[in-house]
Amino acid sequence: MKAPVSAAPKDPKAQYATLPWRKTAGLQIMLVTSRETRRWVVPKGWPIKGLTPHESAAQEALEEAGIVGKVSAEAIGDFHYIKRAKNGSFKNCRVTVFPLEVAFERASWIEEDERVRKWFGVKEAADAVHEPELKALIHAFGKRMSGA
Repeated sequence: MKAPVSAAPKDPKAQYATLPWRKTAGLQIMLVTSRETRRWVVPKGWPIKGLTPHESAAQEALEEAGIVGKVSAEAIGDFHYIKRAKNGSFKNCRVTVFPLEVAFERASWIEEDERVRKWFGVKEAADAVHEPELKALIHAFGKRMSGA
């Protein structure tokens, strides 16, 4: 269910995400399914006390996708979305995205029974996500990594 923007609080809540990537036969982006809607998204979550934003993002990638690698401390951008809480309320979220070069995929991970992970080409990953700002981030990252 999509909420009208006016239904969410004005001040966005901060979340952190990774854009997991690898280069094997071209640049690939990993996406995971969300738990509720099963849409393709990047691993993301709320700030974790005691961790920096990029460390929080890397921890979410480990929990949601079972991936480990080198996360950049420099964000590549932000995207916004409306999150529906379990109580039916809506939260306006601003997600800061950090690239994560994936070095290892665990065979088993915390949320493996709740999510699917999948590698996509850059165009396919951008086409798979719903948020326009995230689509643009994926395209821009692909161009930057290909030197275009």
